[in-house]
Amino acid sequence: MARFLVFWRANLTAPWPTDPVESLKLLEKMFAAMDDSIKKGAVEEYGFFPDGTSGYSISKGETTDVFRSANMWLPYLLFEIHEIIPYEKAKEILRAVLKAQIAAAKK
Repeated sequence: MARFLVFWRANLTAPWPTDPVESLKLLEKMFAAMDDSIKKGAVEEYGFFPDGTSGYSISKGETTDVFRSANMWLPYLLFEIHEIIPYEKAKEILRAVLKAQIAAAKK
């Protein structure tokens, strides 16, 4: 199962409610959806940055799961999504690539 670092930002051109009552209703729905994702284990961590309009999450699942989840939040949030390659796996891959380059240079 892959892990993803997701940066999110509020889409300020989205049709956000201007009435505080309606804003609260929308935010409560969004909070409930995130609480559910955390409860199900799809989101490991979720937080806001001090600007109040952006933040991050650490998620796990398949690429299609993250794609589905990101689209669920449109048009209100925009995303930058990065798959995380674990350190040990990255070391293994980099060593193999360099060893292959060394072997190819000797030919």
